[in-house]
This record gives sequence, C-alpha cells and structure tokens, in this order.
Amino acid sequence: MGDCCGRDDGYQDTFGARFSHRLARRHRKRGLDQTSTHMVAFITGQGVAGASVLEIGGGVGGIQVELLRRGAARTTNLELVDAYEADARALAAEAGVADRIERRQLDIATQPDLVEPHDVVVLHRVVCCYPDYDALLNAAAEHAIRILVFSYPPPTVFNRAGFGAENLWRRLRHNAFRTYLHDPDALLAAAKRHGLHASYDHRSRDWNIVGLTSS
Repeated sequence: MGDCCGRDDGYQDTFGARFSHRLARRHRKRGLDQTSTHMVAFITGQGVAGASVLEIGGGVGGIQVELLRRGAARTTNLELVDAYEADARALAAEAGVADRIERRQLDIATQPDLVEPHDVVVLHRVVCCYPDYDALLNAAAEHAIRILVFSYPPPTVFNRAGFGAENLWRRLRHNAFRTYLHDPDALLAAAKRHGLHASYDHRSRDWNIVGLTSS
C-alpha cells in the first residue's frame, strides 16, 4: 500500500521499490501532501496526545511520523508487501521516532483478528485501489476506538476518464492491478457500521476526506 493499495497480482509491479524511493524523495523535499496535511490536522484537532495509531497502507510512513511528532504514543503500519520497508525505516530514523513504529505485512480485510484496536485508524489513498471496499472499511471501523479517517477520489467525469485510461493501460501491459471509483455513500455506510459518526468532510478535485469519531 502507499499512494494506493491493492491485493491482486499486479501490486508488486505497480508499487515496488522504485515507487517507494520516489515517495521517500518527495517526502524529504516537500513533506506531507495537501490531503495528508488535512487528515493530520483533523486527527490532531480531535486529540492525538498519547494515542495509538493504525495506518492501513501508510507507504513510507509520512503521516505516522507527523502524528508521532505531535504527540501520538505509537503507530502500527500495515502493508501487503515489503516494498516500502527500507525507505520507511530510514525516514523514521531520520525523524527520531523509529522505536515507536511497528510495521507489519498483512491484509486487515481478510485477517482482522490479527490486529488489535487502535485509538486512530488512517487510510490515505487506499480505498481507491482495493476492490472490496466494504470489507476493508468494515475492518478499519471495527479497529478504530475513537477516530477513523480515510481519503478517496470523487467519482467525477474527469476521474472516471483518468481511471479508465489507467486501467486500460495496465490491462494492455498485462498488469492485473486496478483502481476503483467507489460510491461515496457506500463508503460512508461501511465506515459507520460500528457506531462511528461522520464529523469531518473535506472535498477537493482529486481527493475527498471523511473523518469519523466515536462520539
């Protein structure tokens, strides 16, 4: 997982070491992207001091590093493959927070019992690349004690054309990875299934953000 995630056979080819290096270089140069910045601000506004954070598909871990700097106690990162590990460890060490980050390789949608609940659960640019959004967000919500926040691309005409072109290109290259424009109402319904309430809604051309809390 990283800018997006997936569980099909094309994942390794799409989000491998070269992609990870590019993300790490960009983070060192520019810091968090705009969407990540909004997500961190929402979480911080709800209270992050002493919190445990679970990020599903955190890639090189920029969001986790920033939340640890702002007072989170510890973070856990879940990935489907190990392509990001070297860059993530390096960034965490540079920030002086490596001892508070645990990185694991598993799919929470299919192995939810192997992950403990956390105060905060984050999915940035992940839902768009997972075919079974319902299972993914259901598992995420089940593990969120206080806060769940996720981003997704709005199903605009522009995004439909762009995603369609990308998926066609991958199909022609025999790459099984696909991206998805899931229905926003269905995403929200899945996230609310375990008693969370929507309390934040940020919209932009490329990425929308939904934040949910337990109260």
